[in-house]
Amino acid sequence: MNKPKAGNPVSRRQFLKYGAVMSASIAGPIFFTGCAVDPVTGKKQLMTVSQQQEIGIDKQQSPFQFSSDYGITQDAKINQYVSGVGKGLLPNVHRPDMPYNFQCVNATYINAYAFPGGSIAVTRGILLKLDNEAQLASLLGHELGHVNARHSAEQISKGQLSSMLVSGLSIAASSQGSGLGELTQQLGMLGQGLLLSRYSRDNEREADYLGNEYMVKAGYPSKGFVGLMEMLDALHKENPSSAQMLFATHPMSAERLSSAVQREKGQYLFSKDYSLNRERYMDKIAFLRAQKKGIELLQQGEKYLAKKEYDKAQNSFKKSIKRLKDDYTAHVLMSKCLMIRKKPAQALSYANAAKKLYPSEIQGYYIAGIANSELKKYGKAYQNFGKCDELLPGNPQMKFYKGYCLDKNGDTKTAANNYMTYLKMIDYQPNKYSKYAYKRLKEWGYAK
Repeated sequence: MNKPKAGNPVSRRQFLKYGAVMSASIAGPIFFTGCAVDPVTGKKQLMTVSQQQEIGIDKQQSPFQFSSDYGITQDAKINQYVSGVGKGLLPNVHRPDMPYNFQCVNATYINAYAFPGGSIAVTRGILLKLDNEAQLASLLGHELGHVNARHSAEQISKGQLSSMLVSGLSIAASSQGSGLGELTQQLGMLGQGLLLSRYSRDNEREADYLGNEYMVKAGYPSKGFVGLMEMLDALHKENPSSAQMLFATHPMSAERLSSAVQREKGQYLFSKDYSLNRERYMDKIAFLRAQKKGIELLQQGEKYLAKKEYDKAQNSFKKSIKRLKDDYTAHVLMSKCLMIRKKPAQALSYANAAKKLYPSEIQGYYIAGIANSELKKYGKAYQNFGKCDELLPGNPQMKFYKGYCLDKNGDTKTAANNYMTYLKMIDYQPNKYSKYAYKRLKEWGYAK
C-alpha cells in the first residue's frame, strides 16, 4: 500500500478502509481451519495454528516481553545454569523438535512463562523463591508442559488470543491501570505479562502432570515438584499480590498441591532417593542471593509506584541503587519514577546510566527519549527513539515518537511518513497519539 502524498490526501473513511486491509493481511495467514494430532495424547484436536506459526508468533512477541522484563540477565553464569537445567529436560518432552531456549530475565516480580515456540523465561524474583535445583527443573518442566500440550496454540485456535495477534503491540500503550499507567502509556511500553497466555485450570493440571513427568525422567525426585507447589500455595494464601501476574496467568489451587503429593507418594515413589541438588543450586545463584536485599527494595519500590506513593518509591529505588550500583533495572525504575514525578532532567541522568549499563537493551533509551522530549531536546530524543527502533524493531510507538520529534524540529515531510507508518501499524485504532498524528497529517494536506 503506497503512502498518500500531499497532493493526494485521504479521508478518515479511507484511513479506516486501509486499516481493514491491514487487519486482514495480518490475520489472514494465521487463522485457518484444520485438525492436528495432540502430541501428548495422540488424539485428534481442532487446531488452526501450525507449528511454524507457533514459532513465528514466539519470534515476534517474546523479544518484547523479555525487554519489558528489563532484558535477559547479564549474569552469564546464571543464564547458562538455567539453560542447562532446561536443556536437561528436553530428551523427555513430547515435541523435541521445537527450538527451545531458556532465559533468566531481570524483572524482580515472581513469575515464569513460556511462548508457544519454546521460549521460556524465569524472573530473578522467582529464582530467589526457589530452594533447590529440583524445584527449578519442576518450574521449567511445567512451562515445557504448556508448550508441549500446545496450550497457547489452543487458545489462539479458540480465538482467545486473536486480539493479541492482530493488534499486537498497538494495545500496549493503554493497557495499564497502576501508578505506572500514564508513564507506560507515554512510553508505549509493555506491561507485565501483556503478551502472555492466561491458562485455564485444566491447562495447569496438564502442565503440572507433564512437568512432573519430565523432571522425574531427568533424574530429579518428585518431592522437588511438591516443594514448588508448596511454595506457590503459600504465596497464594499469604501474599498473593507479590505474585499477581504469576497467578493471573497460572491459576493456583490447593488441588494442584494435593495432586503433586499424590504423584510423589504413588507413581513417582521410586524417585524418593534422587538428589534435590540444593547445594549446587545455592552455589549457582550465589551472586543473585547476594543481591537479595537490593532486589527486595526494587520490589517494594514497584509496589509504592502502583499505589502512587512516589516519595516512598523513589526512596526505595535510591536505597536499592546504593546496594546494586551497576543494576540496570534499578536505574530504569528510578528514571521511571522521576519521570512520573515530572523531573525529566534527573530522570535523564539515570536513563543515561542505564544505557551505559546495558547498551543493547531499550528501556534506558526509551526514557531518555521521553525525558529529552520534555526538555525540548528533540534532536537527542529522536536519536534515542531511533536506537530503540534499531535494537527492537516493530514497536509502533517508536514511529510516532520519531515523527513527533521531526515534527517539532520542522521536518514535516519525514514526520508525515512516520505518522502514517504509525497509523498503519496500529491498525488506525483511536487513541490520543493516533488522533494527534491524523490531525497533523490533515493540517499538512496528507489527509482531509
